[in-house]
Order: sequence, then structure tokens, then C-alpha cells
Amino acid sequence: GRNMKLNYKKIICVGFAFFLISMFWQVYDNVISKILIDSFGLNQTWSGVVLALDNIIAVVLLPVFGKLSDDTNTKWGKRTPYIVVGTIIAAALIIVIGLIDQMQLNQLVASGIGPVTEVENGFMYNGLLYETKEAAVAVRTDAVAVIRSQNTLTFVAFIGVLFFVLLAMASFRTPAVSLMPDVTVKPLRSKANAIINLMGSAGGITALGFLSFLAINYKSYILVFTVLAILMIVALGVFLLTVNEKKLVAQMHQEAIEYGIETVEEVENEENSKEKMPKDVMKSFVLILASIVFWFMGYNAATSKFAVYSTDVLNTGYSIPLLVAQGAAIISYLPIGMLASKFGRKKTILLGICELFTAFVLATFTTSETAFLMYAVMALAGIGWATINVNSYPMVVEMAKSGNVGKYTGIYYTASMSAQILTPVLSGMLMDAINMHVLFPYCAVFCALAFLTMSFVKHGDAKAIPAGKSKQEIFEDTINALDD
Repeated sequence: GRNMKLNYKKIICVGFAFFLISMFWQVYDNVISKILIDSFGLNQTWSGVVLALDNIIAVVLLPVFGKLSDDTNTKWGKRTPYIVVGTIIAAALIIVIGLIDQMQLNQLVASGIGPVTEVENGFMYNGLLYETKEAAVAVRTDAVAVIRSQNTLTFVAFIGVLFFVLLAMASFRTPAVSLMPDVTVKPLRSKANAIINLMGSAGGITALGFLSFLAINYKSYILVFTVLAILMIVALGVFLLTVNEKKLVAQMHQEAIEYGIETVEEVENEENSKEKMPKDVMKSFVLILASIVFWFMGYNAATSKFAVYSTDVLNTGYSIPLLVAQGAAIISYLPIGMLASKFGRKKTILLGICELFTAFVLATFTTSETAFLMYAVMALAGIGWATINVNSYPMVVEMAKSGNVGKYTGIYYTASMSAQILTPVLSGMLMDAINMHVLFPYCAVFCALAFLTMSFVKHGDAKAIPAGKSKQEIFEDTINALDD
């Protein structure tokens, strides 16, 4: 038996679709919240509602587009048409968002609303001095809100175009992610998913790179959005030049047949199969979906509330610990992919949940005196999170047939996104009702629940690769052949 080798170049090329998606969201999350407050005068609550829109659209539409791409058949393949059309529409419309924002900024300047600027002894806004930045920004935001209410058309146009941008992005996320299992034999999918995650991180880092140069408060974001659009189209170009979907899918099935993972009949039936999951597999599927909800409830609460927690409880900055978590995750992706190939996905995930749980328990006991410990805690959390993430998606699609990978990818996203919508609200309510210190115990409880449900999952690990014949067997076969 030949040793199974992952074709890294192929997966990196497929990963360019995910690269451009991550790049988009990094810019979107950073800039849109600023525009909503700086240009349109929305308060934190309402800007939060608008920012939750993408998750709500995703929960509804990701399974829909996953299923649609399963049923699509073009000469470019199932997934590629969605990636092309979605990327082009999103890239064009994000520039329109920049133009509308510019119109609104012009309107503000015409109405005498300037920026908040830092001066020696405080913050200036419209010729008045304020002690704190918050105070100056609050006065400015109120003034901006008045302008918005006098001229609602620009704001309505902004939200309208934003909605279509989110629609375009939702249309190809599931197809882009489904492409990885489409072109990778089952046992290698954890390793491949590690590469896809790395490509996503690279997209996020690229975006942060140009944001740090181009994004300036109270100034136009047209340049930021134009650079984003150009880079998205470039990444799409690389993807189209290097990924021939139909050919790669055919190669994957050929490999699977060669390794004895699938038979020719199975491949022919799988592609067209729309049959229901067997009962025992369904049970594992529901359990892993529950686990996904639980660990996202835990981890996402920690990351979304960490800024508030570290400022109020630990009296420290929050950006570096979060970067440490991200950095630790990035470094550990590939080793985790290898670990899973050796010990299996389920065991590796359970290890990751334990790491996450330990991190949250330690965080509970961290005070402003021991705040430096937070770096180690966040590094551990980042590694735990990567350990879970690299393996959970391959487990989900392992339970699917190739004819409905998109559908189950969509369901996977619905589970994770629902948790991400719910957990900032739920943890926030608890923090308001009890106190800030409830955050990390809350996260730890959800990790414990995830460990419990995950323990009962029986399916989704890669099946063992049938071993090749030993030298002795080959020798005997040869002798027998010669005797005949």
C-alpha cells in the first residue's frame, strides 16, 4: 500500500476561496461598526443589532446555499460558480458601501460636524474641550444622529446595500468550505482542514495589515474597501487559475478507489445519493451538533466579552491576549492535523475541550495582580480551540455522502452561528445580573457540557486505511503466479 500523502499545494489553492472570505470579514467587523457609530450616530446597541445581521442571514441561508450547490452541476463543477458570482457581487457592492459612507461624511461636514481630535489636555470636538474621549464622542454621536434622522435616505441606502453584500457573502461560504472535503480523501481531511484554517488566518492577517495603514477614524473608507475588493478579485483569480474543480473531484474518487476506501459502485452511488442518514449515524450527528453549540457558547462568550472583562476586572489591555490566542491557534493547526491522523479525531477533540476547560478555570482565578497569567491562559485557549476546530468539521462531513456534503456543511454552520448569536446576549445578561466574574465559569460550564455530548459520538472518525500487502505476501503471490 502506498502511503497516503496530502497534496498541500492543491489544498492551498482551494484555500484561496476561504482566504478571501476571511479577509472580507476582518475588514467588515472592524470598519462597519465604526461607520455605524461615526457616520450614522447609532448607539452601541443598535450598531450591535446591525452587526448581528450577518449571523442571522448566515443561520438561515448557509444550509440553503449548501444544498443548492450539492444539486448544481455545471462544467465548472458544483461549488465554483457560487464562489465566482458571490465574490464579484460582494467586491463590487463593498465599494458602493464606501461611496455611501463618503456621501454621509460630506453631509456631516456641511452641517458643521467635525472629527474628535486629541489635544494636549483632552479631546476637542467642534471647538469645545472634553476631559475624556468618551465624552467628546458621545456629544458628537448625538449630533450625528440628529443629521441621520433629518436625512434618512442615505442611511436606508447604506443598510439596503449592506444587506445585499451579506447576501452575496452568504451565497458562497458553504460551497467554498465544502470544496475541501470534495477534493480530499476522507482520512486526510483533518490535515487538509488545518491548511484551510491557516489560509483563513492568512486572509485575516492580510486585512489587518492594510487596515492599520488605511483605516483612519472620521475619514473616508473608500480606499480600504477598494483595496479589499481588488485583493478579493486577485485571490479569486488565483483560485480560478489553479483549481479545476471537476478534475480534482475525479482525482479524489480515483485515489479513494486505489486506497480501498471506496469502491467504484460506492463512488457512482454517492455522487447522486440523497438518502437519509442511518439511525445510529444520525444519533452521532445530533450529538456532535450539540457539542458544536456548546463549545461555541463557551469560547465565543470569552472572546466577545474579553475586552470588557479585561478592562473592568483585570485593568489591562485586551488586544494582546486575544492576539496571543490567535497566534497560538495558528502555530498549532498543522501539528493538530497530524495528531488527529494518529490518534483519531474524537480523542483529539476531547483533548481540545479539556484544554479549553482548563484555560477558563484558570481565567476565573486570575485577578488584576496576576493579570500577566492571562497570556498563558489565552494561549492555552487558542490551542484548545484550534484542536477542536480542525477536527469537528471533518467529523461532520465524514457522516455525509459526497452527494450532500454541502447540506451538512450548512447545518454545521447553522449550529455554530446560532451559538454565536445567542452567547454574547446570554453571557451579557448574566454579567449584568450577577457580576463580571461570572464570565469564565459560564464558559467552563459549556465546555463541560460539550465534553459530555462529545463522549457519546460514535461516528465521524476516519476509517482505517486498508493496509497494503506485506513483502512476504507479494513474494508468495509472485511464486504462485509463476507456478501457474
